[in-house]
Amino acid sequence: MTALIILLVIVAILVFWSVGIYNSLVSLRNRFKNAFAQIDVQLKRRYDLIPNLVEIAKSYMKHERETLEAVIKARNQAQQAEEKASQNPEDPNAIKNLMGAEQALTGSLGRFFALSENYPDLKANQNMMQLSEELSSTENKIAFARQAFNDAVMNYNIYREKFPNVIFAGMFNFTHAQQFVIESAEEREAPKVSF
Repeated sequence: MTALIILLVIVAILVFWSVGIYNSLVSLRNRFKNAFAQIDVQLKRRYDLIPNLVEIAKSYMKHERETLEAVIKARNQAQQAEEKASQNPEDPNAIKNLMGAEQALTGSLGRFFALSENYPDLKANQNMMQLSEELSSTENKIAFARQAFNDAVMNYNIYREKFPNVIFAGMFNFTHAQQFVIESAEEREAPKVSF
């Protein structure tokens, strides 16, 4: 009888311990998904601002059609990648595609702002100055949101990879999460937005 009670206590401890690991994995996964949602909000705001910038610049930068079209194309590609990533922030490929699209968008925005320096009337336009300020503020918010997301992903991955958690993570399909890292030195800096 005593042996049966000891065995039941050991089984109960193991069950509660397993449930605790599982619940912690779920909690950490939901935290990084929520952190990605914060990036998502700021990226959508950024994507909404870009067409307005291009529209204002069109009348001033008539000879820079290629640059304006490149910005819009990069914005559309980034928006599509963001939509896929927001559907499943656990998918490392979706996050990698988003990082690549964001890198391309940042590069085209950088060229856009570099060219816009050649147009003094555009630089003096009140709407352009206001949109540029909003974009600059949004870029800062994106940077903070990325940092929070990467911290949440790191905490999840560390917990997931510890022993014996890694066994439970594998059994219940808690996969490795991809951080939102910036691969090129050019994107490590937000586009220079100064008017």
